Amino acid sequence: MPNIKLPDGSVKAFPGPVTVAEVAQSIGAGLARAALAGRVDGRLVDTSTVIDADAEVAIVTDRDPDGLAILRHSTAHLLAHAVKELFPSAQVTIGPVIENGFYYDFSFERPFTPEDLAAIEKRMAEISRRDLKVERSVMARDAAVKFFRDQGEHYKAEIIAAIPADESISLYGQGNFVDLCRGPHVPSTGKLKVFKLMKVAGAYWRGDSNNEMLQRIYGTAWAKKEEQDAYLHMLEEAEKRDHRRLGTQLDLFHIEDEAPGMVFWHPKGWTLWQQVEQYMRRIYRDNGYLEVRGPMLLHRRLWELTGHWENYRESMFTTESEKRDYAVKPMNCPGHILIFNKGVKSYRDLPLRYGEFGSCHRNEPSGALHGLMRIRGFTQDDGHIFCTEDQILPECVEYTALLQRVYADFGFQEIIYKVATRPEKRIGEDAAWDKAEAALMESLRRSGVAFEVSPGEGAFYGPKIEYSLKDAIGRVWQCGTIQVDFFMPGRLGAEYVTADNSRRTPVMLHRATVGSMERFIGILIEHYGGAFPLWLAPEQVVAMSITERQAGYATAVAASLRAAGWRAVEDLRNEKISYKIREHSLQKVPYQLVVGDKEVQAGTVAVRARGGGDLGSMRLEDFIARLRSEADARSTA
Repeated sequence: MPNIKLPDGSVKAFPGPVTVAEVAQSIGAGLARAALAGRVDGRLVDTSTVIDADAEVAIVTDRDPDGLAILRHSTAHLLAHAVKELFPSAQVTIGPVIENGFYYDFSFERPFTPEDLAAIEKRMAEISRRDLKVERSVMARDAAVKFFRDQGEHYKAEIIAAIPADESISLYGQGNFVDLCRGPHVPSTGKLKVFKLMKVAGAYWRGDSNNEMLQRIYGTAWAKKEEQDAYLHMLEEAEKRDHRRLGTQLDLFHIEDEAPGMVFWHPKGWTLWQQVEQYMRRIYRDNGYLEVRGPMLLHRRLWELTGHWENYRESMFTTESEKRDYAVKPMNCPGHILIFNKGVKSYRDLPLRYGEFGSCHRNEPSGALHGLMRIRGFTQDDGHIFCTEDQILPECVEYTALLQRVYADFGFQEIIYKVATRPEKRIGEDAAWDKAEAALMESLRRSGVAFEVSPGEGAFYGPKIEYSLKDAIGRVWQCGTIQVDFFMPGRLGAEYVTADNSRRTPVMLHRATVGSMERFIGILIEHYGGAFPLWLAPEQVVAMSITERQAGYATAVAASLRAAGWRAVEDLRNEKISYKIREHSLQKVPYQLVVGDKEVQAGTVAVRARGGGDLGSMRLEDFIARLRSEADARSTA
């Protein structure tokens, strides 16, 4: 007679073994219809799972994040089922859930076409309407290998053959389709109503380029059509805002094969870079950071001491000189410790804050490179705070406030906060971890923000706060971090003199606000769709003559603006003014000044704001005052 404790604390008694589906039915018919799976004593299970002892049970619906993941994984199986019905000779391999959707890899004798994808999606909808019951079964390992081999599914057989012989194999069937899976899955295919196939890409079997190239079909699935529509709209917006396309359109940067993963910055792009860097340099100066600069190459012995040579060697670019090994630095922290170590430091010097726009290089796989978002050569907005254990809390509170101001100035209003706690493999005493984790959490409480805890996701040397920002179309980008490090300073011999003249190792707080400058600029490009606020725009104003008669006046207007500190250019080309307006609108220049005979005679400028807003004629000094007011407010409108 199992007693079932529900999430609201109530208990239901049943006369005998009961399934999760029957528990849902006992609560209400609506919940029974919505049930996708169950959570029994914290473990996700199918609705058909039988409970024969006292347990805590929750019903999982599409409102539960786990429910959405189950919908997506079940839709991956639906995809494989449809492919097998349409293309019986295709072999299925694996089909996991990914962010916002799923994929499934297939071996097939010819490439799938867009027409194939449309037919597959149509067949998926047909199988969904059949409302086939999804049933779990268990088979011995060797029997499962034979079962799939007999069906010509050699990839599935290979996967199962790698499982220990004494383990039972979990299978899920729907109609005539059976797949290997741990589950859980939805009760029937009728639960899968909102999905769309997105694209086909190549993928090597087991990720090994020596193996067969498979075909990976990507899809997305959602609980509600409105959610999928919103996601697809976001993808359309993301494509329009792609920083690689805008980088070319706005003449900001380019990347080419002669330097894979490295950026060639064009004049406009480098101007944008400088606005970000000089802003961050003022942040350093105004918040007690001392800017430093470390060398690019450091001897192998240093990287051995920090543990990077052993654990990070494959991601480092190395070189040799006079029979000594060196590495191009992938990060700046060891160099900052060596700077700290020069000269005796007292507790009175702490906290000591170093900042550096440090150039770093990491040997990222070529297939993972993606515009500015993932590159091999990048500049890190890097800072390290050397402090005592008692200073961890106040430094973190201060840093969170600083980061909030910086993100707001760049136009990001929503920040997501996570505390990543101690991993299983770690160094140091638990007492120190307790203090560090408590300080990080308390700092966010004092900052008045809600946060999530990511258990076990801290670095091996200490926990951290991760700061993620949400952009204009709702995407989340993890940029900022502050990490507590009890480890590296001691390995490199860092010490300070305490009040009682003893020596102690400082705590080092690794912190980055924008992170990789390149990546952050890529985020800014996409956040604004290239239409940067005035203070960031590479070109802020363009003065355009209508005919050659106004060329001298337009030139003088642009010169006056430059003398006042604004990034202004003139356009004196012998083109129609409508053509010039359109071209500079495509370049997303914040302000266009049109000067004709009327403006020359009156000593004014006709002002057009980005987006087509005609602000009329005004004196140049009044226009400059407008610019100054807008830039001072860091308006992101």
